[in-house]
Amino acid sequence: MGIKNIYRHFVWLLKGIKVFALVGKSGTGKSFRAMLLAQKYGIELIVDDGLLIRDQKILAGRSSKKEKSYMAAVKTALFHDKEHRKEVIQCLQKQKFKRILIIGTSVGMVKKIAETLHLPPPSKIIQIEDVATQEEIQTALHYRNVHGRHVIPVPSIEVKRNYPKTMVDSIRIFLKQQFGIGGKGQVFEKTMVRPEYSKKGTVQISEAALTQMIIHCLQEYNKLIKLKKVTIKSESNAYRIELFITIPYGIELIPDVYEMQKYVTESIERFTGIMIEELNVTVESIT
Repeated sequence: MGIKNIYRHFVWLLKGIKVFALVGKSGTGKSFRAMLLAQKYGIELIVDDGLLIRDQKILAGRSSKKEKSYMAAVKTALFHDKEHRKEVIQCLQKQKFKRILIIGTSVGMVKKIAETLHLPPPSKIIQIEDVATQEEIQTALHYRNVHGRHVIPVPSIEVKRNYPKTMVDSIRIFLKQQFGIGGKGQVFEKTMVRPEYSKKGTVQISEAALTQMIIHCLQEYNKLIKLKKVTIKSESNAYRIELFITIPYGIELIPDVYEMQKYVTESIERFTGIMIEELNVTVESIT
């Protein structure tokens, strides 16, 4: 993390800003429960799929649901685009707030979003299983897989105002108290959309293709670094990668390997749109 980012984080902390995170796999109903969590914890702002939301109104950003490919949608949710990121950061700086909720598919993702938007790391991480029953999660997953519909946690009139050509369905939801959230019973209006990328099937990256990308990144960084072995695990829309490498004698072990690790992680995330939860490096030998 650069000195500027550390300073910005420190400024937010001085202002008493607390970051909450809601984590769960795609389609498990995170956006569905965002407003209930906001009410329970007194959260003023929500970051969800590329949007900055306050009081069920879109303040800044653009929805990843409008992207035509899954990879582009992930990049939008992570604020990869410079202008998109700048717009949201500038809006954040103008807002008066103490608490903000970031929604993501993994802990790594919400931490990355917080860092990208110059916010402190999440101090409270809530898993979707903490606020929804297994039956509710399975119902949400079934609806996502069968109908390809996604929830945006704002009224349909707000989505239409920002995206006039988008086909939307307005739904009014009555939620009773459970898991300590909600009142005796509350009604929320949310919007359901079907993103362009959900109409075209899914995109997957094979382990072989991902390995080739890693080899290419290593070659770009330093041709003398050789990959001996790689293991890849996919969890909750994120990847855990273990690299076993051989490095030449004379490399400054800690700083160079750390920079290589960062370079590989950022390159793969930038070009593929996938999330890397962990990338661990083991130096097997020095030649």
